[in-house]
Amino acid sequence: MYFGGLLILSSCVQAQHKPVELTEVPSVITNPDNYRELTEFEAYVIINKGTERAFTGAYHKNKEAGIYLCKQCNQPLFSSETKFDSGTGWPSFDDIIEDNVTELPDADGRRTEIVCSNCDGHLGHVFKGEGFTSKQTRHCVNSASLNFVARKKG
Repeated sequence: MYFGGLLILSSCVQAQHKPVELTEVPSVITNPDNYRELTEFEAYVIINKGTERAFTGAYHKNKEAGIYLCKQCNQPLFSSETKFDSGTGWPSFDDIIEDNVTELPDADGRRTEIVCSNCDGHLGHVFKGEGFTSKQTRHCVNSASLNFVARKKG
């Protein structure tokens, strides 16, 4: 909607989404026809490369042990062991699982986008040399791009 010189994307209004409660790591979906159905906001972030507001995502404060998966295809992306509090308002990780995250030059020419290496779903951006951890890497990820599977206790 266009209103007095201001473009308003009403479809991109962020709702506080709740974490999906998964009890085990599901199989990775490799056929695009079978990708998980996304909400309008998840599609805005994952498909249209949008960003959720800082400090609003379901996982930015999560401290449980487990695995973070791509919301669209279930590919394991990050371990909770690599998650740290960057104070930026988004989940931050200093390492990825195997080669499951791909780095691409961002359209703005200044940042590096990160996407799921299986489905190309937008995750966020990676920043290097900031000094948060000894790995000097911060994968800044939208909670809307993730599902979380807690490690089984016991």
